[in-house]
Amino acid sequence: MDASFRYPMDFSFYIQNFTTIAYNRVVKPKQQATLYYQFFVSESFAARSFGLTVNLLYRDADGIQYLNSVFNETINVVEIDEGLDGETFFLYVFLAACGVLLLVGAQQLLVNMGKKKSSAKPKVEMGTQNVNDVDYDWLPKETLNELNKSPRRSPRQSPRQRRVKRGTGSGDE
Repeated sequence: MDASFRYPMDFSFYIQNFTTIAYNRVVKPKQQATLYYQFFVSESFAARSFGLTVNLLYRDADGIQYLNSVFNETINVVEIDEGLDGETFFLYVFLAACGVLLLVGAQQLLVNMGKKKSSAKPKVEMGTQNVNDVDYDWLPKETLNELNKSPRRSPRQSPRQRRVKRGTGSGDE
């Protein structure tokens, strides 16, 4: 017994030959026999139509050989869906990541909408404009006493104050 794939439009054109198996079985007259023939199709042939021809070579009681086509039809080769393949797995991972991203975005939107807007004006740092408002409680008492005895002024003056003094001179220059 042998089998082959053929081009469906021209059965004389072979696409793939399968293994020939010799059974060497004697079948008595007026009886039938079932023969098991297994073959594997290449993955590149999936989802296409082919002509499948199965031939049986046998001899009669007189020793005359015959070749009979026991199956000769066009078939469709389909790929078996075996559950989870790599492409499907990564599709599920991508969909899960998109779902998590949507949930995080919705949570952030709800948090931002749930916050009450403060109508109070923002506080602006004014610095130490008034020297009397400075809190000296954190200083040691000895340092505080020294500061109170001799008020320290910076020997340098700002450039603006120097210009003012120069411009207001007595005229003896």
